[in-house]
Amino acid sequence: MKKKTNPELVDADNPLWSDADFATARPASEVLPQLLGAERAGQLLKPRGRPRLASPKERINIRLSPEVLTHFKASGEGWQTRIDAALRRFISEHPGA
Repeated sequence: MKKKTNPELVDADNPLWSDADFATARPASEVLPQLLGAERAGQLLKPRGRPRLASPKERINIRLSPEVLTHFKASGEGWQTRIDAALRRFISEHPGA
């Protein structure tokens, strides 16, 4: 069953796409340099957000004693980072352990 279009909501400047429209569509990375020039297209297509880290932290599950959690959580947010720092410190102080 085909859904009826509300004539009051039809936007003549932005008509609904057909299957043929989708089949001939091209990514912005192909079209924008031709329309706006390479420099401006590069600015618009630049990835957003935080850059990827060279060595990102890995998500794991770990079981810690309640005393350890209470100690690190007591000083507020960032307790996981402080645990990571404590473990790094232990590694540097005990090489080969």
